[in-house]
Amino acid sequence: MTELELLLRGLVAGIAIAAPVGPVNVLCISRTIAKGWKAGLISGLGAAAADTFYGSIAGFSITLVIQFLVRELFWIRLCGGILLVTIAVVYYFKPPQHLDGRKRESADTSDFAAALLLNLTNPTTVLSFLAVLAALGMSQHKSWGLTLFLVLGIFGGSMLWWIALTGVVHRLRHRFNDRSMLWMNRIAGLAIGGFGAVTLILALNAR
Repeated sequence: MTELELLLRGLVAGIAIAAPVGPVNVLCISRTIAKGWKAGLISGLGAAAADTFYGSIAGFSITLVIQFLVRELFWIRLCGGILLVTIAVVYYFKPPQHLDGRKRESADTSDFAAALLLNLTNPTTVLSFLAVLAALGMSQHKSWGLTLFLVLGIFGGSMLWWIALTGVVHRLRHRFNDRSMLWMNRIAGLAIGGFGAVTLILALNAR
């Protein structure tokens, strides 16, 4: 398999993992509306970094790490679920950020860190990557050099999704007002809380 084929398959895997609706998608949409396209994109970069981390584990088949994630899945899901519920409560009761004024067009390291942390608390992503890579015919062992192209593709695919998502939301941003932002915070809180509750249920059922 050539480097270009690995890169393209990595792109497909990156998009397939990033695209499904989840708490990070909700976070990026919320940040884009509240602070502008740059903040949404920086949040997407944090999510893509986490996807690349777990994609590297799956791509390089780092057995020791995968076994650890599977073995400690209960505790990781439990902690991740509690974190999601906590973030949900903060978002639900968060006062709306006023959309009048240009200072809202900003981004900082907290946008990157929040999305990175949120995505890293979902270690089942690495298991999803294993399934997606197997479906793409990538289950066979590859040299480290070739696997790097796969990992680069995963990062590129994930970033393509976040660029597209935040770009679309940014174009619709002018339709939101302060009242819309209040409801956006509540919807984001309920959505993230829902994902947190599901994560906690999965953890408790697997116990």
